[in-house]
Amino acid sequence: MSRRFASFREFYPFYLSEHANRTSRRLHFAGSCGVLALAVVAIAAADWRWLLAALACGYGCAWIGHFCFERNRPATFRHPLYSFAGDWAMFRDILLRRIPW
Repeated sequence: MSRRFASFREFYPFYLSEHANRTSRRLHFAGSCGVLALAVVAIAAADWRWLLAALACGYGCAWIGHFCFERNRPATFRHPLYSFAGDWAMFRDILLRRIPW
């Protein structure tokens, strides 16, 4: 059964607990960097198909982290919006060194 969260503030600690493995966090970070780079390419090339590559890059890296290193089911399947926000919050927190790289 899926746990319910009243707010993102309540969800984020759970999200971080699902990303305890350093390799998984690194894969998420790399995937997010890829998403940003491919979004820039999509805009520069005026070709929306690059956005499909961005989605594949972001989710592909994250899901490899979950299935191969965390050995858990991605939170995206249960909490898609909070999970999307959690990924970018974790990206920010890694950049700010609040979470170990």
